[in-house]
Amino acid sequence: MALSTSAEAPIPVGEVSRLIGGWIDRLGAVWVEGQITQLSRRPGAGVVFLTLRDPSHDVSISVTCFRAVFDAVADAVTEGARVVVHAKPEWYAPRGQLSLRAAEIRPVGVGELLARLERLKKSLAREGLFDADRKQRLPFLPQLIGLVCGRASAAERDVLENARHRWPAVRFEVRNVPVQGVQAVPRVIEAIRNLDAHSEVDVIVVARGGGSVEDLLPFSDEELVRAVAACRTPLVSAIGHEPDSPLLDLVADLRASTPTDAAKKVVPDVGEEQLRIRQLRERALRTVRNLLDREERGLAAAVSRPSMAHPHRMVEEREAEAAALVERSRRCLGHLLDRADAELEHTRARVLALSPAATLRRGYAVLQREDGAVVRAADEVVADEKLRARVAEGEFSVRVADGAAG
Repeated sequence: MALSTSAEAPIPVGEVSRLIGGWIDRLGAVWVEGQITQLSRRPGAGVVFLTLRDPSHDVSISVTCFRAVFDAVADAVTEGARVVVHAKPEWYAPRGQLSLRAAEIRPVGVGELLARLERLKKSLAREGLFDADRKQRLPFLPQLIGLVCGRASAAERDVLENARHRWPAVRFEVRNVPVQGVQAVPRVIEAIRNLDAHSEVDVIVVARGGGSVEDLLPFSDEELVRAVAACRTPLVSAIGHEPDSPLLDLVADLRASTPTDAAKKVVPDVGEEQLRIRQLRERALRTVRNLLDREERGLAAAVSRPSMAHPHRMVEEREAEAAALVERSRRCLGHLLDRADAELEHTRARVLALSPAATLRRGYAVLQREDGAVVRAADEVVADEKLRARVAEGEFSVRVADGAAG
């Protein structure tokens, strides 16, 4: 039940401490895992003091145990070791301090660590954090490289020296962090996020030399792996040597076997690039020369053709052909006109021979009534009817004297 307090009715500090102790007592014993950062075994003292720290977060808690409890594992437990502790939370009311009273301490062996890493690896793989399609390509020539490594370490020296030897103008943004121990994971995560937020950093390299399985555990931490997976900047993992394979290698966009190898993969070699440029220039020149030679040969072959060597000859030949065709067309047209003229004269003669005018010239006449109708029979006229007679050289009027002949 929540306490009812106010500024006018506060409760004493001792009462608050007592209540907190009561709540903590109700928690019961728990199994806790962590890494030992401080270990104090005072000669003659019956109690051993430890500080247990979460490897992934900046959280620690004090642990006390009887000397007999610690002596049972003293040969396997030292500072930096991972342990599992069965302890009961305790509240020291006079100082307001929380601690754990350990009843049993179990060191976490290498076999157990490897088994846990394998389970974590499968879990993260199912989430797709190691998929190839989510990995980013490294820039060809990064302008600024972010480097996360130990201070004054061989890994830092290898990356910087080899990269500058390959490309002297390369620039680095270095973040020196602990690369093993309880501070490694949060500091490495902080450095990666800081470089990822840097607008000029083109690629990030996380480098560390080789070491034991325990030494490389921070680079298999789940929090660190997820932080790398969330990076927008391409990241290269250069942890340990060839046999070493922390989970960081699987989630990184590129894995380098050593820090020296990372420098070779991130920065191009200026000598090799100059050689490649020279080779490309020579190849381009050969291509252009071959093209010009081919076109020159084609041009020479075209110029050597008769039509190009003597261009007027073709015109003269076509002119003679055109003149012959014109002459032939004139002859054909003349023959056609002559034949048509003869046919026209023949037709004209026939028309003239068959025309009524020719008949009239032989003494015949055509009689027409006043309405223009031609008189063809004697019974078509009546006495005293006026007719018009048409002869070869004109026409005149006549009048019918008698009626129609029987």
